[in-house]
Amino acid sequence: MWYCFQANIGSVLFVVRILRYMKDILLRHQFYPDSYIREILSEVNNIALVGASPRPERDSFKCMEALIARGYNVIPVNPNEQDNLILGRLCYGSLKAIKKPIDMVDIFRSSEAAFGITEDAVNIGVQVIWMQLGIRNFAAAKLAEDSGLKVVMDRCPKIELEKNILD
Repeated sequence: MWYCFQANIGSVLFVVRILRYMKDILLRHQFYPDSYIREILSEVNNIALVGASPRPERDSFKCMEALIARGYNVIPVNPNEQDNLILGRLCYGSLKAIKKPIDMVDIFRSSEAAFGITEDAVNIGVQVIWMQLGIRNFAAAKLAEDSGLKVVMDRCPKIELEKNILD
């Protein structure tokens, strides 16, 4: 019976540590200072937009268009559009297929897909993971931060740029 009690205390302590970490990461990603967003958007140039769409009514198309208009080099990524052009840019089937350096990965996929995309991004040496509005994946954020990347969740760079954050 004593062993059972010890095992339960160990389990409780483990859960408490996990909850503390989750609280820390949750608080870190609830609010981003303008200076943090400004720093990211002023330092990056090559952006891989995962989930890019050739359809003008889609948010990913509008975001890509706005980023290009602001001078960013945006590389569309979508396996269904591989080797096609989106806004005049060659679309790749995966992050691994891109042979040039990428500064930031902008994720226009589900929260569940964000972890795998983040793994690929870490492996190709990006500096920033940016998850679009409505996309939050704390495991992906932890992986990215533990690998030295900056992370933004549940934000849109187009909207941030419209706030004239760089001016």
